[in-house]
Amino acid sequence: MTIEETRRDPRRSTGVVRPDEDQPLGSIGSRMREGVGSWLKSPALDFYGLIVIGTLLVSVGLVMVLSSSAVLNISRGNSGFAGLFRQGTFAAMGLVLLFVAALLPPAFYRKAAWPLLGVGIALQCLVFVPGLGWAVDGNQNWIRVAGQTLQPSEFLKLALAVWLGAVLAVKRPLLHRPGHLLFPLVPGAVLALGLVMAGHDLGTMMIMAMLVAGAVWVSGVPRRWFLAAGVAGLVAVIGLTVTSANRMARIGNWIHGICEGDSCYQSDQGLMGLAEGGWWGVGLGQSRQKWGRLPAAEDDYIFAIIGEELGLIGTLGVLLLFAVLALILFRMITRIDDHFMQITIAGISAWLLGQAFVNMMVVTGMLPVIGVPLPFISSGGSALLASMAALGVLISFARREPGAPEAISARMASVRSSVGVLPAPRDSASGSTKRRAGSKRSKATKTTKSAKSAKSAKSVKGTKSSSPSTSSGSSRSSARSSTSPARRSPSSRRTR
Repeated sequence: MTIEETRRDPRRSTGVVRPDEDQPLGSIGSRMREGVGSWLKSPALDFYGLIVIGTLLVSVGLVMVLSSSAVLNISRGNSGFAGLFRQGTFAAMGLVLLFVAALLPPAFYRKAAWPLLGVGIALQCLVFVPGLGWAVDGNQNWIRVAGQTLQPSEFLKLALAVWLGAVLAVKRPLLHRPGHLLFPLVPGAVLALGLVMAGHDLGTMMIMAMLVAGAVWVSGVPRRWFLAAGVAGLVAVIGLTVTSANRMARIGNWIHGICEGDSCYQSDQGLMGLAEGGWWGVGLGQSRQKWGRLPAAEDDYIFAIIGEELGLIGTLGVLLLFAVLALILFRMITRIDDHFMQITIAGISAWLLGQAFVNMMVVTGMLPVIGVPLPFISSGGSALLASMAALGVLISFARREPGAPEAISARMASVRSSVGVLPAPRDSASGSTKRRAGSKRSKATKTTKSAKSAKSAKSVKGTKSSSPSTSSGSSRSSARSSTSPARRSPSSRRTR
């Protein structure tokens, strides 16, 4: 049968891939498109995608924190791995928070929204307590206890996102009324942002304002009110900037490019690191800027070290990870029907993604210097713990997408069944094979011996039964041989 006849044969199974002259391996492109399409349509895609992206971002952060902090730690007499151990400890603690947050159901967060906001505001108020609050570069935004510092505003971001989701979900049918829109949304948001701004941390306050804007936009607030709130927030930011000489100097340096003294030192060194990296980078661990040239190399400007050591490819890789995270979060918002989860996801998305892109734009010179870390990557325990806890909340929501619980349980069942099927150990398998072969040989030997004994018994019986005839026959043959001329010996012929 030819190939064409085989292809036209109706009895052929449609699931079998048969080669032909044009496509010896079959239609690989169509099979790949079908596989990728089915994978993208999977209800559990967001669940697994968040786990993979979060793992990659935290892993990149650990590697780059080690690379950017090793030199300074050695110069201070510490171990070169001190930065890795510190960040790794916070990553382990964050993993516990992520696991717990992922196991809790969304109903828990809805009920705990008000207590969470209360705890976040209480922690933020502690930064103003004398002897407990800690100021860094003029920002009173830290708590110092037993030699360890904590930034409460990072946890206040997560509490604010959950609180906005719970409040706006309840108020959603009434958001077109100004009274329901103003209370309690405006007092709660203003209180949270005001406490952060009271510590002179404009960068963190702007990130929290982006969080509020993302949650309010997804909740369905009328555009006129959203626009009015945006204008009011912009006026407030301009007023806070104009009244601060330090902030005005940063903006002036960014606009004019002319710096007095070393006011542009950090931004210039960051751009120099990106320029030295080129396409492929100088190599992991080979940065020059981390040798004390670039301030906050492992913190706010770690993106410059990534660009210097890993080049443009490394920076685009980090950008791609955050872009994929944005696509996953957008997909979650469109797939989930619960308004509380939608609004909370929008707030967390605006926080993490907005802070990431602001950090990268500052390092690349597209924005004036604003002290915000790169989520999951920059060194800092509070930021990493809060980011991983927020990721755990997102994973908890992804587990409740339509069809996701069934898909995840089916996948887990298949993994458990595949793990349960284990190959036999090599020694036991070979031993059992040898034992089987030995038993087969022994059986064959016994069979051969029994066959030989049976044959010998038959031959003995045949000999006994035929002995008289054999003796008479032998006497007659001997007589013939004595009288037969053909069988005479040569001596007898010579005698005759």
